[in-house]
Amino acid sequence: MKAVYLTAGAAGMYCGSCMHDNALAKALRRQGVDCVLQPVYTPIRTDDSSVATHQMFFGGIHIYLLQQFPWLGYLPRFMRRWLDWEPLIRFATRKSASYDAKQLGELSVSMLQGSHGRQADEVDRLSHWLSDEMQPDAILFTNLLIGGSLPEIGELLPQVRRIVLLQGDDIFLDHLPQAERTQVLDLCRSLVPHVDCFVTHSQFYADKMSDLLRVPRERMVVTPLSIDLDPFDHVEGAVERSADEFRIGYLARIAPEKGLHHLVETFIDLAKLPGNENLTLHVAGWLGEHQHDYFGGLTKKIKDAKLEHRFVYHGSPDLSEKVRLLRSYDVTCVPTDYQDPKGLFVLESLAAGTPVILPDHGAFSEVIASTRGGLLHAPGDLKALADCIVRLKQDHSLRSNLAAQGQQAVRKLHAIERAAQEMKQICFPH
Repeated sequence: MKAVYLTAGAAGMYCGSCMHDNALAKALRRQGVDCVLQPVYTPIRTDDSSVATHQMFFGGIHIYLLQQFPWLGYLPRFMRRWLDWEPLIRFATRKSASYDAKQLGELSVSMLQGSHGRQADEVDRLSHWLSDEMQPDAILFTNLLIGGSLPEIGELLPQVRRIVLLQGDDIFLDHLPQAERTQVLDLCRSLVPHVDCFVTHSQFYADKMSDLLRVPRERMVVTPLSIDLDPFDHVEGAVERSADEFRIGYLARIAPEKGLHHLVETFIDLAKLPGNENLTLHVAGWLGEHQHDYFGGLTKKIKDAKLEHRFVYHGSPDLSEKVRLLRSYDVTCVPTDYQDPKGLFVLESLAAGTPVILPDHGAFSEVIASTRGGLLHAPGDLKALADCIVRLKQDHSLRSNLAAQGQQAVRKLHAIERAAQEMKQICFPH
């Protein structure tokens, strides 16, 4: 049983999809699958040891230059290979600056056109590497947006099973200008017949993407989102919650769509009330250069409220730091504005024994129903968010019960080994 898992790097930031792809590839290997985790665009960045190869297909610098200067495609491949050198790509994308949405849309259109786009040479190189060198039984794509090579792969490897995970493709589409979004969506729909199975991690997202991409329901499979529990079982040093403070925690990328501003506003309002003198806010997550102004505005609000001594930003922690940090929180809140298709941090918080407070939308509703590890509030309703925080702050017994239920459910239903077993069945059904 051999599988090639194509995973899209997210430049210099920690990426939930990258981390999940890496954990799933490891688990598949432990279950006897010869799984090759192959990056595209950029090297992946994970908070655990990566098992991805060091070669690159569709290197970010390479495909961008081919888009801007099509004549480069006429140069021999050996003259362009240095553009895919991993250290160069890591250096060029280390800060992951903001992007031009129109240029990104045009590049996405070209990539999805596959052998008819400006990156056709790379499509050919990947397809022949798969057919001539790898010869897998199954190929997994971390999203459909990297699937421009699907038709050519199907021609060269007609018996190979092709599986596409859907993990946030609609969010990318919504950031594009309308004209490019329409083109990209049409191209994605044209690739659907070349896919044997689509996998999502929530029924909400399966329904949404089935309608958006016009995927027949019988080709859509829902598998629970999962994490590797081993790091949560082997944390060095005991972590105890402080009796002198009640920690509201946030763990996600620092960005408006993640709703940190809602949490900051709620924290400021609650911290001013009598009886909440021990309330503190602890934030962790990757901060890109293009979000410095956003984050700076939030920290200024906290300073203006004279609460800076009750606020801590922990940066972007590695895996062991993240586990310890989550264990130090009394509750984890990430009040997203958008409907999250996954929410990996939810499972991580519950695995660490910390209950969550989340908006009642997207995959969150299903995760809380599955784990019973937290409270839901009406999306965008800051009073409801505040009420949930106060409720858990005042009711230690409820907080402990939610934590215990969530932790037990994650171990039973959301362990990466279970996800690997299900993916193994999807990849090799016979």
